[in-house]
Amino acid sequence: MTKAAELAKMGEVLTNSQIGGRRNMVINGAMQVAQRGTSQTGITASANEGYTTVDRFAFDGGTHSGVFTASQSTDAPIGFSNSLKMDCTTADTSISAGEYLMLQTRFEGQDVQQLKKGTSSAEKVTVSFYVKANASATYICELQDNDNARTNGQTFAVTTDWTRVVLTFAGDTTGTLDNDNNLSFRLNFWFHAGSTFSGGTFTSNQWTATTNERVGSITSFLDSTDRTFFITGIQMEVGSQATPFEHRSFGEELALCQRYCYVINGNLTESAGGPLGMGHMRANNAAYCQVDFPVPMRTYPTSLTVSDVADFQIVTYGISNNDCTTISIQEMTERSALLNLEVSATSFTVGDGANFTINDTTNGQIIFEGAEL
Repeated sequence: MTKAAELAKMGEVLTNSQIGGRRNMVINGAMQVAQRGTSQTGITASANEGYTTVDRFAFDGGTHSGVFTASQSTDAPIGFSNSLKMDCTTADTSISAGEYLMLQTRFEGQDVQQLKKGTSSAEKVTVSFYVKANASATYICELQDNDNARTNGQTFAVTTDWTRVVLTFAGDTTGTLDNDNNLSFRLNFWFHAGSTFSGGTFTSNQWTATTNERVGSITSFLDSTDRTFFITGIQMEVGSQATPFEHRSFGEELALCQRYCYVINGNLTESAGGPLGMGHMRANNAAYCQVDFPVPMRTYPTSLTVSDVADFQIVTYGISNNDCTTISIQEMTERSALLNLEVSATSFTVGDGANFTINDTTNGQIIFEGAEL
């Protein structure tokens, strides 16, 4: 074997065995992590929109009147365990100008600097993913520069079998991306669009700042209650070559997701009576307890969603467990939360140590929200 052939073979081995890693800029592209839950019904343009099931993937829906369900599915191509499934449950066959439906994953500016966007050395970007549906369809994959209102889209075909789609996008020499932890870039999948977005002349793989040129002729996912769509193995990498999907461990993906959303989820991670945080009684019926986050979050959470406050308890030495009646934020940082917990009983002693525990491991859930992009 010649030296050149040896080097070529070595390059193939390095690529296929994924030595070097971290090619994929997408978090949770294999749809492994679903902290909030594995299914969300009744998603509309005004209800349950945003981050619903699998982490780091959000729905954005304009003003359409369709309804669909999103779920973490076990229907997946060989080499994958999960996909994100969409299932239309109420159709919208009359598309007004401003309607749209898309699936998005969003990036901090500091995480996309390697695109060299807005410079003469702007890099090409290759996006690959696996898709299937109940019937043939055409949708659009789009890169969106949020800082400079510029987009670049390409259509892709979906069949009833799992297929891998590979799309290479031109680099953009216009508009640099901010180098901070705010939203700068999106990877979008379009499923429904009115003339506000499709009324102009769509040119594949061309950066534009004109809104009505973003979408060409596509199938409306909302045209029938028979429509389903599955996607997994989403990878976005620098350059013009699609490499094998970069599989990361569940633990790695979970930690990356927890930078944006942290969920105390009884049916997944906690045992009954298991301590969630420690603190002290500030009154005879209330405690302050601190919950530490497993990783520093992008920014401090701003709100809580609690399944049922009675799923959680305050415990102190010598006092029986008491179900919470109120759980609220006292203080937040990127690393921890100080929670205000109240119970109906008034038998606690001010100053005593307090243990914040979970009672219902089937339904108990607290979502620390507000750090998502």
